[in-house]
Amino acid sequence: MKRPGKKAATDRNFVVALSRGLEVLRAFRPNDGLLGNQEIAARTNLPKATVSRLTYTLTKLGYLTPVPRFEKYQLAPSALLLGYAALANLGVRHLSEPFREQLMRETGGAVAIGGRDRLSMIYIGQSRHGVVNVQLDVGSRIPIATTAMGRAYIWALSEEERAVLMRELREHYGSRWPKIREGIERSGETVARYGFTISAGEWQDDVHAVGVAMKLNDGTGPYAFNCGAPAFRFTEERLRTDIGPRLLAMVRNIEAAVGGLAPATNQPNKEPSKKQKPGGKLARVAEGIR
Repeated sequence: MKRPGKKAATDRNFVVALSRGLEVLRAFRPNDGLLGNQEIAARTNLPKATVSRLTYTLTKLGYLTPVPRFEKYQLAPSALLLGYAALANLGVRHLSEPFREQLMRETGGAVAIGGRDRLSMIYIGQSRHGVVNVQLDVGSRIPIATTAMGRAYIWALSEEERAVLMRELREHYGSRWPKIREGIERSGETVARYGFTISAGEWQDDVHAVGVAMKLNDGTGPYAFNCGAPAFRFTEERLRTDIGPRLLAMVRNIEAAVGGLAPATNQPNKEPSKKQKPGGKLARVAEGIR
């Protein structure tokens, strides 16, 4: 995790102590169980002495529960309540559930909706049943740069927002960036042609998926959906001619349910017609990301 940048640290309205406390809570990941001060310090890049004071404070506030036997902590119910409250207020998560369940039954793939969390996408809704190799659940994070869901999100941004994100990704990936950038740009071409993105073994070798972004009229989002399965089940050909069109139709139908627009027609065995990419013309994004 990154600590607040210099700009944030010099912002008079920015409360550094609060940001550090939230970084400690963010250090806990699904299935982590217990974390000690040293592990938290390593994940947050904060001094161990600072972490010790923060974990003490969060314990007193009821957001962490100490486990003295192991000299570690776990998230307390008060912290979990924040997450559940956030999920409860995401109406799109509940509204999309029957659509996701239907697509899961039709394709045999796992179908999820996610939103951005820094340089990751975080699952806020997941529909899967017995899909091997796809063991993600609500709260799981996946890379924004190499996954179908993440790339769909990237190409739903405005050009200015996308340029900022691409610069952050370039800084994060370093020498790996040129190859990753090529994959992102290739996904933009796929969005322009088909309306969805494809990630075939670019995140995990044995997982193939498609992704479609969704913007709501209330200004929230964008969100992104994916539909994925083991590579042997979702071949690249099937992603392009069957799974992608189905996911695209599902998302358009959700948008229609929200905004009263005409629902999409699902024609899974036909290639979608060429269309413009959402968010503007296709081009390499700003010289600053090179």
